[in-house]
Amino acid sequence: MARLVSFNNVTLDGCFADLDGGIQWTVRSRSDPEFDAFVEENARMGGRLLFGRITYEMMASYWPTPIASREDPAVAERMNAMPKVVFSRTLTRVSWNNTTLERMDLEATIRRMKNDGGPDVAILGSGTIVSQLARAGLIDEFQIVVNPVVLGAGRPLFDGIKKPLPLELVKSRAFANGNVLLCYSPSAR
Repeated sequence: MARLVSFNNVTLDGCFADLDGGIQWTVRSRSDPEFDAFVEENARMGGRLLFGRITYEMMASYWPTPIASREDPAVAERMNAMPKVVFSRTLTRVSWNNTTLERMDLEATIRRMKNDGGPDVAILGSGTIVSQLARAGLIDEFQIVVNPVVLGAGRPLFDGIKKPLPLELVKSRAFANGNVLLCYSPSAR
């Protein structure tokens, strides 16, 4: 069975995007070779990527470009090569290579993907999808990079969660740039 992992950057006050959907705060001016190696290592892992429309459009506007290939060659190569699924009710087509547009019921499609014997699936960004799949109990692991910045207002990662979602810390790692990786799995209920 394929695992479903959510990977997100959040601020110290729990936002995954600012009020306009921006994530510029994730770009650190302080260089950290260890964090850069971690990002590159994660990009090399196999699997499928899953996006909502907003995250897909942001990623598709950067990763297939010459700038991405020059600035982040290893990550760009993997992002462009990996199979991608975008869930959208408004897109009519997708242009990023290896991308499938999905309009079917999100939860049913994810259940099928998890049971199809294919590779693991990683949700990048896509807060609305993360919240919906977390409520449905379909996410196997939450990988959250806490960035040392407070926005004061923004889009909370777990917006729409109405009841407690008990989690167990399975891994943590601090980086010199101030980022902290926290990995959680759902607790037995």
